[in-house]
Amino acid sequence: MKNAEIIIIGGGVVGASVAYHLTESGAKDVLILERENLLGKGSTGKATGGVRAQFETEINIKMSLYSLDVFKHFKELTGFDCDYEPRGYLFVATDQAQLDFLKVSVERQKSLGAEGVEIVDTQTISRRIENLNCADIVGGSFGERDGFINPLGVLEGFAKKAQQNGARILNETEVFSIETRNGKVSAVATNYGKIECEKIVLCAGAWARKLARSAGIDLPVEPLKRQIVWAKSKTNFQNDLPMVIDLSTGFHFRPAKDSINEILFACSDRNETPNFSTDFEESFIAEVYEKAKHRAPFLCETKVVRSKCRAGLYENTPDHHAILGGCQIENLYFANGFSGHGVMHSPATGRALSEIMLGGKAEFLDVLCLSLDRFAKGELLRETAFI
Repeated sequence: MKNAEIIIIGGGVVGASVAYHLTESGAKDVLILERENLLGKGSTGKATGGVRAQFETEINIKMSLYSLDVFKHFKELTGFDCDYEPRGYLFVATDQAQLDFLKVSVERQKSLGAEGVEIVDTQTISRRIENLNCADIVGGSFGERDGFINPLGVLEGFAKKAQQNGARILNETEVFSIETRNGKVSAVATNYGKIECEKIVLCAGAWARKLARSAGIDLPVEPLKRQIVWAKSKTNFQNDLPMVIDLSTGFHFRPAKDSINEILFACSDRNETPNFSTDFEESFIAEVYEKAKHRAPFLCETKVVRSKCRAGLYENTPDHHAILGGCQIENLYFANGFSGHGVMHSPATGRALSEIMLGGKAEFLDVLCLSLDRFAKGELLRETAFI
């Protein structure tokens, strides 16, 4: 099999973005290795497609603001439409501590350039979301530029443009290990044999830890199942329904793309333990409907579309922030651990990695706080606005 200068392990949206940005910056010999027969069969294809700038930490806010701007101009950049739809994100708080958290976060978001984000009172929430139970809501925050994209559309745009720029993609190619020589990457071992290379980017999502370990690196990324219920209503939902997130329970819902009477809703399970299962659990339907009964009782009138319900994997790190950059193995780079935010941060991630790999550092955005060594140094970040 033909060798390559740069190998990207993983053909999801993050790997595709890295390939796009590398080739846009002049890299000529980029190879994506994907174990499935098509790109996007992993976490990218299971994602809900939400995008937001409403985060707690400066780095997540900055990555979102950059990425939102890319999504807005995605067709101009790649020739493909990612269906960016700024419907908004609404976070609702049920106690003063949660509301104070949102107030601090909104001020930080504004100070970093976020537009259209504001604190809203209970009356505004009640007017904005028809039939929402606001009896215990004390306020919330709303970001009008937040919204939705098509994850597979983003993947296609980045991947096709990278190919036009000369990148190669090999599907049905599973990487078993990363090989090193004298403290530097030298090759990957695959089901088609060894492929030698100069640089490697590990973008294997929840499956990255095992491959990193083959190179002697402990990558603190754990898989965590996230499930989505897809349902259909006999009546149409309001036209401007945004993503709605209940901070007290993690329950959230959003309208389905290209449908006026279908809805996606879910809730996070704080007791979920790390595992690689992507089997949708029937018991989850009753669990999420129970939460809907309190916050959005109109959702209880919907009928589950079982064929569209799904389960995917988050790739969680201990501080719920990504790992971007290199390590002690020369020319081994990581783009992992997004904790559910890989799709929405893929544009910023791809640019940051390409600049690090080709120039030594990310010039457009300082991402040093996301380096792997923060865990050994005890310099963990704090982000509580994850679902």
